Amino acid sequence: MIVQSDTVLTDPKDSGPRGYLVRPNDERAYPGIVLIQEWWGIEPHIRDIAQRLASEGFVVMVPDLYHGQIATEPDDARKLIMMLRGNVERALREVELAAEYLRKQPGVLPKKVGMMGFCVGGFLTFKMACRYPHLGASSPWYGGGIDPRTEDISNINAPMLAVYGELDHGIPLDQVRAVESALKAAGKQAEVRVYEGAGHAFLNPSHGAYHEASAQDAWARAVALFKQHLV
Repeated sequence: MIVQSDTVLTDPKDSGPRGYLVRPNDERAYPGIVLIQEWWGIEPHIRDIAQRLASEGFVVMVPDLYHGQIATEPDDARKLIMMLRGNVERALREVELAAEYLRKQPGVLPKKVGMMGFCVGGFLTFKMACRYPHLGASSPWYGGGIDPRTEDISNINAPMLAVYGELDHGIPLDQVRAVESALKAAGKQAEVRVYEGAGHAFLNPSHGAYHEASAQDAWARAVALFKQHLV
């Protein structure tokens, strides 16, 4: 059984940033994971992922980057994502607040947290891996817009599993391979997996081009990463 909360303030001094918190229903301490939404917002799929992670033995915090808004149509999602990308630093700050919230909880151990994100959440996860010092592991999924020439990859200090779909037309394979080469050249403990036959958002059965074999394999690998480096 898991416990859920929709009204967690990630910063008690600020009534704005909030998050969706999920944890196992007992008094034990568990590792923490920050889960970052796709461009739809904190929709049922993201809540389901949070619950699945909690069932694996993690405390999960999902920062509400859209501040209560959820898109159900691509046009609405596109408008929301444009606003977010117009202020990426604010989004990164709210992700950091979520991570710090987890680290301060007595029921979260160790004090290095995991981070996992999808689509724009994958982009933000990668950005945070390059700047946030308290990560134990990260897993960005199909996050586009990463330019290894401008990212401070040298600051990545935790193992990473980066997940992509071969048929994701929004993220060219040469861009993925450039990221992979930059991680390897920097000597980072990072695995880049490209799934054949899978497109963008292949884990999402509601909005993406769900690809069952790839989804199952990538999910198992991500959970194993967090269990290895956080538990």
